[in-house]
Formats: sequence, structure tokens, C-alpha cells
Amino acid sequence: SAAMSIGRGKGVVILATNADSFGDPPHKTGAWIEEIATPYYLFSGAGLKVTIASMAGGVIPIDAGSKAEMFYTDDCKKFDADEVAQKQMKDSVKMSTIACSIGEYDALYLAGGHGTCKDFVENKELDKVISDAYYSKCIVAADCHGPVGICGAKKKNGEPLIKGLAVSGFADTEEKAVGLAEKVPFLLESKMKELGGKYEKKGDWQVCISCDTSEGTLVTGQNPASSKAVAEKVLELLKKA
Repeated sequence: SAAMSIGRGKGVVILATNADSFGDPPHKTGAWIEEIATPYYLFSGAGLKVTIASMAGGVIPIDAGSKAEMFYTDDCKKFDADEVAQKQMKDSVKMSTIACSIGEYDALYLAGGHGTCKDFVENKELDKVISDAYYSKCIVAADCHGPVGICGAKKKNGEPLIKGLAVSGFADTEEKAVGLAEKVPFLLESKMKELGGKYEKKGDWQVCISCDTSEGTLVTGQNPASSKAVAEKVLELLKKA
């Protein structure tokens, strides 16, 4: 069947944050629900097994702002009412338990939300997982603030993984628009450029994704609205594989 023909590995890992606040004084946050729910249904709908994971395991908190009317899509509502999905959100898999076998998965996708500014930053364990995935035919994907988690990863020669690669992520103008430019550990667009990434963006809140297949495969999206396009691109690449 069509559902069985996609992906050759263990499916997709959706990695999300455990942090419900970041910064000093603490700013309440979490994961951005659309960036988990939308890919979750696209991946599972295509017949891929989806594993929801986090660095610490256990509960993945949701940023209340992502449940505001304009962001709370049909997929988000469905996800909140989905017992199987909600069980995974309360009892997410600890990354370290699957890290050594990350190359056996079809894709590793990092969901955003400002919580990532706490536990995806300066995280050596995550840096290694990203590099291992990238060099082992596992597609690395990330959306919005998810790409903060790929900024610390290294190439085999020790340079930043994203150096010379086409990348996208939350734009500096978008960070200013949400009033957190002074609060985040770094502005993602600026950081990606500083690391030598070929940063791409469109207007604030417009759908924009970058796909780089020069060595491993990296698919990144600019903002919450781009999560669907990121997941669709991952599926397209897996169908070709």
C-alpha cells in the first residue's frame, strides 16, 4: 500500500522542549502547539510512526499563546482531543534513550516555541544527536525556534554544521514583533548568519522553508505557519528515497 512505501527506518522523531519558561525574570512559554500538531498528523497520515521526544523526557508544556484563536488550528484542536497524542505529550521519550540509534530513523524534526531557548541551547547532547542524524541519512528538520537546536551542531571538521547550508528560522523582525528580542539568548536569524549559514526568509509570518541536500539533508522553516511546508518537504524527500 502507499502508506507502507514511505520511509525505510523507524519513522519520525518530533523533538520538543520541556521548558515552560526561559530567561530572567522567567517568561512563561513552552512548545508551540501548531509546530507539533501539524507535522504529527502529516507524518502519521503518511503511514510513518511518530515518536514524540524531549531532552528530559516526560511532560511537554504548551505555550498558552499558541492556543490563541488565530493560531489554534483544526489540527491543534484535534491534537488536544487525541488521547494517543496527549499520552505521548505527557510521557515523551527521553532523547538519550534513542540518541544512539537516531540514524535508524527517517527524520528528526525539532518543533519550536520559546521553551527551546532554554533546553535546545548550549546542549552538547543535542548537538551530537543533530550531527549524528545529519551524517547518517536521517533527515534533520526544524521549524521557527526549533532551529536554535541546530546552531550548536558541528560538521565532521569541527565547523558549524549550518556553515554554507541554506537555512531558515524565526526572523529577527518576527522576534521584535513578539517583544522578545531582548529576552532570547540570541536572535536566531543573526546567529545563523554569524555561523555562516545561508539564511533565507520571507516577510514576517509568511511561509518560508529552506532545503539543503548538499551532504546530509536539512529542512528548516521560518515560523509557525511554515511547519506544514516543512513536514510536507520531509515527506516529499522520503518518497524519493
